[in-house]
Amino acid sequence: MSDQVEGRWAEIFTPRYATVTLILCLGVALLAFNAFLASISLPTAVQEMGGVALISWALTLFLVFAIVGGSGAALLKQRLGARTALLASAGVFLLGTVIAATAGSMEQVLLGRALQGLGEGVVSAICFALIPELFPSRLVPKVFGLQAMIWAVAAFGGPAAAGLLTELVSWRAAFLVNVPLVLIFSVMVMAKVPAHSPTDRAVVTFPGLRLLVIGVAIMLVALAGVVAPLPATLLLAGAALLLTGAVWLDGKARDRLMPPDAFRPISVVGTGLWMVLLINVAGAGSAVYLVLVVQEMWNYGPTAAGALAAVLAVAWSLSAVTVANVRSKETRKVLIRTGPLLIGSGLLLVLVGLQLDQVIVAVLGQLVIGAGFGTCNGYLNLTMMEAASDAERDRTSALMPTTQSAGNAIGAALAGVAANAAGMAAAASAAEVKLAVVPVYVLGVVMAALALLAAWRMVGMIRPQDAASSFAAG
Repeated sequence: MSDQVEGRWAEIFTPRYATVTLILCLGVALLAFNAFLASISLPTAVQEMGGVALISWALTLFLVFAIVGGSGAALLKQRLGARTALLASAGVFLLGTVIAATAGSMEQVLLGRALQGLGEGVVSAICFALIPELFPSRLVPKVFGLQAMIWAVAAFGGPAAAGLLTELVSWRAAFLVNVPLVLIFSVMVMAKVPAHSPTDRAVVTFPGLRLLVIGVAIMLVALAGVVAPLPATLLLAGAALLLTGAVWLDGKARDRLMPPDAFRPISVVGTGLWMVLLINVAGAGSAVYLVLVVQEMWNYGPTAAGALAAVLAVAWSLSAVTVANVRSKETRKVLIRTGPLLIGSGLLLVLVGLQLDQVIVAVLGQLVIGAGFGTCNGYLNLTMMEAASDAERDRTSALMPTTQSAGNAIGAALAGVAANAAGMAAAASAAEVKLAVVPVYVLGVVMAALALLAAWRMVGMIRPQDAASSFAAG
C-alpha cells in the first residue's frame, strides 16, 4: 500500500500537493496571525474609542462564534461542497475584518470580531476535514508539522508586525493585514479545492437549536472567567449541562454535527476527542497568565514576557517537525501517550521556576510543554482520522479544531476561577502574585493527568486495521 511508503517533506511541495499545502497554510495563518494582530492592536482601539469595559468581549465573541461556526462546518461542507463553503466563510471573515477595521465605536468592533470568529471557525474546521481528503496518510504528520511552524512564526512575527503597524500607521492597519491573506486564500481555493466530494451536496436541516445551545454554553464558560468564584462555578456547571445536552441532541438528530461516538469513551474517536479537549484545557491557564505574572513578578516588559511565552510555540514547531518522519505504529502510540506527560511535567517546571524566581527553569518548562503538544498532536489527529469511518471522517476532522478552541475557552475560564479564588485580582505584591498563580498550574497538571489517562485508553483501543488503514492512498 502506498501509505506504507515513508512520506518525504519535499513531497508536500511537489506540483501535486503544493497548492493544497498553501491553501491549508493560509487557512492556519488567518487564525494564527489574526489572534496576535488583534490582541496587540485592540488596546489602542479601546483607548481611541473609550470602550475599556468591552475589550474582553472582543475575544469572547470571536471565540464563541468560532466554536459555533466550527461545530456546523461539516454540515455546511456537506450541503454546499468544500469550495463554496470555504469561499462563503472566507467572505464572512473578510466582512468582519473590514467592519472592525473601519469601526467608529467598540460595538462595531465587536460585530466585526464576531463575524471574524464565525468565518474563521468554519475555515479552520473545513481545512482540517480536507487534510485526509487531499493528502495520503503518510503525509498528514508533515502537514501538521508545517502548521505548527506557521504558529511559531506567527507567535514571533505577529506581535512585532502588529506593534509596528499600530505605532507607525494605525491599529486599523493591523486588522487590514488580513485582507490580502483572505483574497489570496480565496483565489487558491477557487483554483484547487474540489467543488464537492461524493458525500457533499446533500440536503441537510439547519441545526439551529444545537448551535444555539453550544453558543450559549461557551458564552457561559467565557463569563465564568471574569466573575467571582461562586457564580463562576455555577456558570461552568450550567455550561457543562448545556454542552452535554448538545451532544445528546446531536446523537438524536438526522443530520448530525458530530460523529455518533463523539466524547463517548468507548471508541478511539470518542476518547481521542477527550484527549484533545483536556490537553488544551491543561495548557490554557499558563497561556493566559504567564505573560501577566512575569511582568508583575519580575518587572519584564511586554517584549521579554511575550518572548518567554513564544518559546512554547517554537518548541511545538520543532518537535512536530522532528517526529513527523516516524513510521512505526508502535512509536506513534508512544508519542501520543508521551504528549500529556510532557505537558504536565512542563507545567510543573514553569510553576517551580516562578516560585523560585528562576527564569531558566520557567523557559525549560515552556520548552517541555511545547514539545508535549508537538509530539502528540499530529499523530493524535491522524489516529482519529484513520479510526473514523468514511461516512464520519468529515465530522471527525472538522470537530478537532473546534474541540481545541473549546478546550482553550474552558481552560481559560477554569484558570480565571482558580486565580481569582486565590486572590490574583487583588494581589498587590510579587509574593501575592506568586501565591495566587499556584492553583492555575496545579489545575493544568491535573488536566494533563486526565489527558494522559484518555491517551492511554485511546491507544489501547487502536485496532490493527485502524493503524493500517489508508484513507487517502496516493
